[in-house]
Amino acid sequence: MTNKMMDIRLEKAVINIGVGDAGERLIKAEKVLQMVTGKKPIRTIAKTTNRDLGIREGMQIGCKVTLRRSEAEEFVKKAFWIRDNRIANYSFDTEGNFSFGIQDYTDFPGMKYDPEIGIFGLDVTTAIGRPGRRVQKRKIMRTKLPKHHRVTKKEGMQFVKSKFGVEVVD
Repeated sequence: MTNKMMDIRLEKAVINIGVGDAGERLIKAEKVLQMVTGKKPIRTIAKTTNRDLGIREGMQIGCKVTLRRSEAEEFVKKAFWIRDNRIANYSFDTEGNFSFGIQDYTDFPGMKYDPEIGIFGLDVTTAIGRPGRRVQKRKIMRTKLPKHHRVTKKEGMQFVKSKFGVEVVD
């Protein structure tokens, strides 16, 4: 008999396009995210000023969409298919979460190149965890998550292999 509270699940997937400046390119990036995910993107704002890159604090520099539950799983399956069902082991962090990039949005099924938009790549970042992780996020009676309930890098890799049939490459 297995404990259902120890099952690992995909909690969310965040799809991000970093443009670096506000304006026409940001609007085009929002159109790309809308086409790929079917959801309305939210703009991301710079937290610090970087004079070398010409970025000021509070400037809109990108956009993102957050997908949860089954929508997230479907999108991650499509994204892995584009990457030939492979992911590098350095893409995983110590808590089993993983991130990877996609070079061109036209690789997704049904997407065609639009000369007005151009070519945009995107980043996919996912968070995995076990049921009960909310105890460290909630507002009232917040507690630390016990060590045995956290997901490790090795468990994250195993989850991706079994759930999505992906090969983890060294």
